[in-house]
Amino acid sequence: MRVTLGYLVLPLALTAAAGVAQANSDVEKNIANPKNWAMQAGDMYNQRYSKLSQVNAANVNKLQVAWTFSTGVLRGHEGSPLVIGDMMYLHSPFPNKVFAIDLNTNMIKWKYTPKQDPAVIPQMCCDTVNRGLAYAEGKLFLQQADSTLVAFDAKSGKILWSVTNGDPSVGAVNTNAPHVFKDKVITGISGGEWGVRGYVAAYNINTGDLVWKGFSTGPDDEMLIDPSTTTTWMDGKVQPVGADSSLNTWKDDLWKIGGGTTWGWYSYDKALNLMYYGTGNPSTWNPAQRPGDNKWSMSIWARDVDTGKVKWVYQMTPFDEWDFDGINEMILADIPVKGKMTKALVHFDRNGFGYTLDRTNGALLVAQKYDPSVNWATHVDMKTGRPQVVSKYSTAQNGPDVNTKGVCPAALGTKDQQPAAFSPKTKLFYVPTNHVCMDYEPFAVEYTAGQPYVGATLSMYPPPGDKHMGNFIAWDAGTGKIVWSKQEKFSVWSGALATAGDVIFYGTLEGYLKAVDNKGKELWKFKTPSGIIGNVFTYEHKGKQYVGVFSGIGGWAGIGMAAGLEKDTDGLGAVGGYKELNQYTELGGSLTVFALGN
Repeated sequence: MRVTLGYLVLPLALTAAAGVAQANSDVEKNIANPKNWAMQAGDMYNQRYSKLSQVNAANVNKLQVAWTFSTGVLRGHEGSPLVIGDMMYLHSPFPNKVFAIDLNTNMIKWKYTPKQDPAVIPQMCCDTVNRGLAYAEGKLFLQQADSTLVAFDAKSGKILWSVTNGDPSVGAVNTNAPHVFKDKVITGISGGEWGVRGYVAAYNINTGDLVWKGFSTGPDDEMLIDPSTTTTWMDGKVQPVGADSSLNTWKDDLWKIGGGTTWGWYSYDKALNLMYYGTGNPSTWNPAQRPGDNKWSMSIWARDVDTGKVKWVYQMTPFDEWDFDGINEMILADIPVKGKMTKALVHFDRNGFGYTLDRTNGALLVAQKYDPSVNWATHVDMKTGRPQVVSKYSTAQNGPDVNTKGVCPAALGTKDQQPAAFSPKTKLFYVPTNHVCMDYEPFAVEYTAGQPYVGATLSMYPPPGDKHMGNFIAWDAGTGKIVWSKQEKFSVWSGALATAGDVIFYGTLEGYLKAVDNKGKELWKFKTPSGIIGNVFTYEHKGKQYVGVFSGIGGWAGIGMAAGLEKDTDGLGAVGGYKELNQYTELGGSLTVFALGN
């Protein structure tokens, strides 16, 4: 007999009555004012677009450094600060410092340094990064590496509440930014490389009480899936997933250590009352040990924010054989798709395909390669939604202890967590990408709680005949085509920003903050103190527009420098691929803020 646990803590509430769906009114007010940067993506749609236009294509070449700030931490700096009114809130990698800075004086109003056990550090897969803070109703939210979710009084820094979201001793740590939707703060979990079973959890923003928790794998009730009403794309149409849709695709009880972690970004459509996110790779990286589709790892999810109930789910890479995590952000935009205006969800997956779905029901509309080097699959079958795998690059078919060579993209994907941006002016998506291939050799590995559960050796390098490892592209999600592409020596690992001033910003691993126009022409660049894996943001203060970005090399691409690794296959293969980085930059965590010269 199987005993299952219910994770819906409060009684199921009815979705807000038609026409009365609410978001969090304070968050809505703050993001409606373009002077703020009030969410990690600027808004709930994850568009990373600013209506500010004081800095524009005609004058961006006059940007100068306005001020800088050191976090005092050397590891990789992802995410960005938040700006609400006259206050800026910064975060750091482990130990996850928080700083509240008064923009009128540039003085630190308060700061917080958690006392976390250093034993958390070796439990973090690919650097000790943290992707940022959330703000709502005078509260600031931090998801610490040790899985503690903390709520502060934003004025004083006083801790209002804290809860434990996972168990670091078994590898359940956190790197994601929390997100506030309605009266809930949403967070996920990391640890797919430790066999952690993924989930998202919703906590009450005022009390920290758990409202609901939905797993990525396992029994329907624990995933909050209704087999008769939760739908997926099958046989060319949207239809119910059916009973035991996850259990039927795992060998024995391997779903219990099945991965599908949720350390990426979340978006929200208030009209539909749905939140969207992706799940990561199945555990282990040796596919021979987990036959089946391994649902619902590698999937896009739409959940009701009030109850956590799954509206629809779509799996991008069934039976993942390459570690193509599906956690990248879901960008919501109303765009023409094949000539029809559509409430779209656009997702640039690690597997190298750019997906456009109808976000109301999960119907698959577009799936095309957004890097020409992608070779592991020929195309996505639009009827089944399944990628058509090239047998030569199937690590499962080739088997354990066989080195499958020349797979493109590498495990870090054609795009990792670094967020893309969307401009409602151009209707284009601006995407930082990795142009990297790999050799992948799986091997048998035993699961031990708290120990890495990987089971593969990797090497990474540029595609044959190419010397560059990155591109910054403009993408038409309605047709699935690259509009223009700008080469970069290394992967573009920073989050992009699009603005009403017809300027798109992004950072490079060497440390350059760059500005290009809507056609990809480079207009300006500046070398910051360290490599950039942070996300570009903008705000206005006292009538002046500022553009800022964290620098601080690290993350998966920079793990060799961040963690002092030297062997080419270390860092899950990234060390060898990016070994030239140390000729261009050095460790150091700082914020650099720019404005137009007087």
